[in-house]
Amino acid sequence: MSAFHREKVLSVRHWTDTLFSFTATRNSGFRFQNGQFAMIGLEVDGRPLLRAYSMASANHEEALEFFSIKVADGPLTSKLQKIREGDTILVGRKATGTLVSDNLIPGKRLLLLSTGTGLAPFASLIKDPDVYDRFESIVLVHGCRQVSELAYGEELVARLRDDELFGPLLSEKLSYYPTVTREPFRNRGRITDLITSEQLFNDIHQPPLDIETDRIMMCGSPGMLEELKVMFETRGFLEGSHSEPGHFVIEKAFVER
Repeated sequence: MSAFHREKVLSVRHWTDTLFSFTATRNSGFRFQNGQFAMIGLEVDGRPLLRAYSMASANHEEALEFFSIKVADGPLTSKLQKIREGDTILVGRKATGTLVSDNLIPGKRLLLLSTGTGLAPFASLIKDPDVYDRFESIVLVHGCRQVSELAYGEELVARLRDDELFGPLLSEKLSYYPTVTREPFRNRGRITDLITSEQLFNDIHQPPLDIETDRIMMCGSPGMLEELKVMFETRGFLEGSHSEPGHFVIEKAFVER
């Protein structure tokens, strides 16, 4: 198990029948950039059972936090959703991922587009002072099927707005836009449609998509990511990577199991 840190679960919170979050201790040697992920999991029958999870905590926080779905027959999440305070989880020693600011060409507005638990890396990024230094405005979009699934993100943003350090930054620079597809809510619709129709930008009283100023990070369902990628590339946006910064980046290591 030398490739992993053994960490103790500090808290578990079940948000809905399908979503939960948990915090765990953090080894002092575990370093990561905000927006990255690590392999985490459990030891099952003497062997590590792991999946990629983005850190929802920021790299300046003492504890680690993760946001997960529950899948009844999922190899890992069927077991992970039953963890309790005091249990042990495995956390890979190396963090990686494409959702870091350095993978983007400098711009003025940062769009953080997420569905479901794809919100996790952005929970980390909106707690990063450097992101607020790099961009004039940040738009956090979180799409879910039902209103109840927005609770984690809504509480996160509300808590940060009350924070002594981040409150002024959020007030000045962050627009939070939750949207649902299957229930009545103040914001309705799929992220792709909201961008194409410019409804998103109208609602937050900002100008529509502009390749000169907009930079984009995306994390969520494979279908959403593919749709947005095609839409952005059609408009001339280039995908960025560690070797070549671009207009947008995608996290492909999405947890579905």
